[in-house]
Amino acid sequence: MSDALRLVVVTAGTSDPSSTRMLADRAASRVAELAGSRGREVATSVIDLRELATEITTAMLSQLVGPKLRAAITALGAADGLIASTPVYAAGASGLFTSFFQILDNDLLIAKPVILAATAGTARHALVVDDQLRTLFAYLRTMPVATSLFAAPEDWRDPSLDGRVRRAALELVVLMVSGFAAQVRAEGWGSYQHEFGSAGGTELSIDLDSDLMRLATGGSAADID
Repeated sequence: MSDALRLVVVTAGTSDPSSTRMLADRAASRVAELAGSRGREVATSVIDLRELATEITTAMLSQLVGPKLRAAITALGAADGLIASTPVYAAGASGLFTSFFQILDNDLLIAKPVILAATAGTARHALVVDDQLRTLFAYLRTMPVATSLFAAPEDWRDPSLDGRVRRAALELVVLMVSGFAAQVRAEGWGSYQHEFGSAGGTELSIDLDSDLMRLATGGSAADID
């Protein structure tokens, strides 16, 4: 499966079983099915954020990245497509979910296609995906598909949920198969403003020995000739 499309599912459900994970798994299964009809295999990996809660908190407080969190970040960096699924608490995405994406390097997910999904105990939270998740993933410069997914308890018995899942999966597969993210990163990478150290080393041509850089890194004016 060396040429398989790499799909990463990020789920922030905390219960077992989790409706948030169930929605993400349903979408992932449909992605694999639709990709298969186009002659492509899909290698799916799952990032269960409840297993990373301690390392996410540590990273937020100290910027230290633990081994499980580092493995998750590596998987995201190599992904051709994502499914991001969160439960809704107090009319918003879960803190665990938002914290995870907030600690990522701003350049990690540029142009990667993503299905945005959420679950809640009431349909009153149906707009959380488009109102909140799309802004977060726009900041990360991802490419959310047009169809978002939301499921309240009554939706699991509604056939229209399967229709929305299929539509979102199709949109993701089309973007993944096209190589959209790879093309954007290959041809447009230089036009983005990157965090220092995040451009794969290409930004290291900066002259770190200039007078200005010596001052910026703690030198004194007396050190400048």
